[in-house]
Amino acid sequence: MSVKLGLLALLDEQPMYGYQLHTTFKERTGDTWPLNIGQVYTTLARLERDGLVEAAGDDGDGHQIYALTDTGRAELSQWFATPVARSDRPRDELAIKLSVALTVSGVDVREVLQTQRTATLRDLQDLTRQKAAVDEGDLAWLLALDSLIFQAEAEARWLDSCEERLLKKEVRR
Repeated sequence: MSVKLGLLALLDEQPMYGYQLHTTFKERTGDTWPLNIGQVYTTLARLERDGLVEAAGDDGDGHQIYALTDTGRAELSQWFATPVARSDRPRDELAIKLSVALTVSGVDVREVLQTQRTATLRDLQDLTRQKAAVDEGDLAWLLALDSLIFQAEAEARWLDSCEERLLKKEVRR
């Protein structure tokens, strides 16, 4: 999800000012996606420039309120209606790291795998503890945690598969 579309989704609920958007974004995503307050204001400026949001006065305390325009609402609807393609996701740094480690002399790839597996399992335990502490009514945070848990589980399985392939290769030598 881009910050742009996340902010548009929040503004679809109600007009807000920058810091409200920042706080609400963090609450909704469980702070799983770090968002700098400066990035919020920079994004708001671009959204306003592009006609997706408009200034809607201030809150009486000097905070500029932003509201979604019809064009912004259409862009948001299009985003919700379009599946996220795997090619639109960021590069997988771990896959790149392991691929490179296999080609660099002196790197113990099994150690790289074990170090990552330990970190992944630690993260999985932490996420599972967090999930157990979440109120069932906080569906947005539960969904975010489930996604992170499933990703960690998949990573652990993938690391196991990588190690099996590495062992098979060593046995063949």
